[in-house]
Amino acid sequence: MNQQLQDLIHLLDLETLEHNLFRGPSRDLGGKSVFGGQVIGQALVAASRTVENGIPHSLHAYFLRPGDMATPVVYEVDRVRDGNSFTTRRVQAIQFGKPILSMMVSFQRDEVGLEHQVEMPDVPAPETLTTEHELHDQWLLETKVPDRVREALTRQLAIEFRRVDPWNPLNPVKSTPKQYIWFRAAGKLPDDPLLHQCVLAYASDFNLLSTAMRPHGRSWFAPDMAVASIDHAIWFHRPLRADDWLLYAMDSPTSQSARGLSRGEIFDRQGRLVASVAQENLQRVLTPK
Repeated sequence: MNQQLQDLIHLLDLETLEHNLFRGPSRDLGGKSVFGGQVIGQALVAASRTVENGIPHSLHAYFLRPGDMATPVVYEVDRVRDGNSFTTRRVQAIQFGKPILSMMVSFQRDEVGLEHQVEMPDVPAPETLTTEHELHDQWLLETKVPDRVREALTRQLAIEFRRVDPWNPLNPVKSTPKQYIWFRAAGKLPDDPLLHQCVLAYASDFNLLSTAMRPHGRSWFAPDMAVASIDHAIWFHRPLRADDWLLYAMDSPTSQSARGLSRGEIFDRQGRLVASVAQENLQRVLTPK
């Protein structure tokens, strides 16, 4: 387990301040504001701390304001409903007295029912693909970039990635709005099902936005682009391990009005669909003043 994964586990272990009130630290991943996956993962932890029976099966989050990376985030949980089968929680992530994220989470007690799923895409195994660090080293050799971009690309992360069809954000070209990326936690995680869901929630915010930018040959690093996640939804279908390779199959069916829609299906190595994701993101082309 690398230091970054240990730190992520620490980030997800929220401090209890009061009944329904929690606090978590923030981290700088090289962006302009707090990474959305961090806030989603911590908000999911906060909601789960108030539920005795049931596991998360879906969450729907809206990013309301950019988060300050140097300031902890406070999570306020509203116990909306405790039912026999389903439990609902509302979570507000707060900094400086204002919400930066609002999220609904639904929990379900274990239940048996009808089952079907789509087939997993046929892609190369992760062991046969180039590592993310090797890709970044290659891209940085080919292109001169500002120091902040170089730092962002050389930063070690808590999540490992292996790209089936690498797309260089430093030299973007127009491409199909699809991506297949293997990912996993960078080390062995404790046998806590909720922790694995929270790590998946954290990792699910990587690469979705770039999927919607591929057909336009645009990158989030470009100075004339303003990009951000607007909302984010996850449906957890089956038990999963976030420390074993998972395939993230993403596509973007549309973009318009400075917004792009991205979708993702996450499969384990046995071909089981363990989660589905959808996100709308801001991709505004800035006009020079």
